[in-house]
Amino acid sequence: MSSSLLLSIATFIYLAAAVLYLMHWIFRWEKLGYAATAVCISGFTIHSLGFVLRWWESHKLGYGHIPLSNLYESLIFFGWATILVYLFLEFKTKKRIIGAFATPFAFLAMAYASFATDSDIEPLIPALQSNWLTVHVITCFLGYAAFAVACGLGIMYLFRHHAEKTRGHQIKEGLWAHLPELHTLDDLIYKTILFGFFWLTVGIITGSVWAEQAWGSYWSWDPKETWSLITWFVYATAIHARLVRGWAGRRIAILSILGFLSVIFTYFGVNFLLAGLHSYASG
Repeated sequence: MSSSLLLSIATFIYLAAAVLYLMHWIFRWEKLGYAATAVCISGFTIHSLGFVLRWWESHKLGYGHIPLSNLYESLIFFGWATILVYLFLEFKTKKRIIGAFATPFAFLAMAYASFATDSDIEPLIPALQSNWLTVHVITCFLGYAAFAVACGLGIMYLFRHHAEKTRGHQIKEGLWAHLPELHTLDDLIYKTILFGFFWLTVGIITGSVWAEQAWGSYWSWDPKETWSLITWFVYATAIHARLVRGWAGRRIAILSILGFLSVIFTYFGVNFLLAGLHSYASG
């Protein structure tokens, strides 16, 4: 069995998990919640096996590099990291409803990778032949994954906030009543952003070291470097506003969504719209 097949299977399992989480939210059946978690974990396990198998296939071809070098492989890792962050959050909070807003990010990333990108394993170009590749990509995408989950939490917050604003603070029935309380969501958004911000910071630092080795300069204002810095500033602003100005609730929820939009542009927009040293990542 090929790695591509395993990863495609994982994609459809994540779709099933997302549907089950959504049904759990709508119908409030605990068994659906348990089933969603079980399906999600099974998808994560198959996903992990597919990732390791792709690594082994690369070794068989004589390349030997960890599968993190092109758009297909980075999407696969982003999906994996998103599920990892979500499952950790679920086991910490026991709030499976979050899965209805978090797992779709992993499914969409995997689906795009499976159906819209080239999955061929190719040798690394000289600029990527460095151990810093592994450190840089893993840290950046752990940050991106956390920001994806924070975006899902931000959407949940805005839904619940709108419902409370229009129907009163005591929501006792309906879909929005089943979402976590606003103060709980606010706390989770902030902590998830902090987690992602730490890894993005490490990713930018390791990327700068790698750039110096590959191109002779720590920072060249390449479009992806610039947009990574813009994304960093968006989340730095959210954290600063929280700590210094006491921002919370709706403002932080909106920033979590805006920040992830910046992540998406950094990830996709730069690759497809702007030429630069990172253009190889679009393949």
